[in-house]
Amino acid sequence: MREMMTIGFLTISNTFMTLAWYGHLKFGEMKWFNKLGIVSIIFISWGIAFFEYCFQVPANRIGFKNYGGPFSLVQLKVLQEVITLLVFTGFTILVFKNETLRWNHAVGFLFLVLAVYFIFRN
Repeated sequence: MREMMTIGFLTISNTFMTLAWYGHLKFGEMKWFNKLGIVSIIFISWGIAFFEYCFQVPANRIGFKNYGGPFSLVQLKVLQEVITLLVFTGFTILVFKNETLRWNHAVGFLFLVLAVYFIFRN
């Protein structure tokens, strides 16, 4: 149960963070958004990132061994990085349709999956 809650919260938090970090690049297609200065865009991104922390912090506390969770600190970090890449890839494919994922991206992702395998191996 704690494993699934951790993974679910990490996925939600990474969705917010991806939107905060890269969403403004797509929002720029909206006329009203283009009129905003960089400071306004930063504040909008911070507002979105607030919700990332609302899920990231509980995910780490629920998942961390010292608080009764199943994961070590290193396992949590690697898990978070892989979830970040999965969310980012989905975001790229769905939102930035002009971006192309190539074979070298797939190879890099494969190495990250292998990293998860080796990090979680006893």
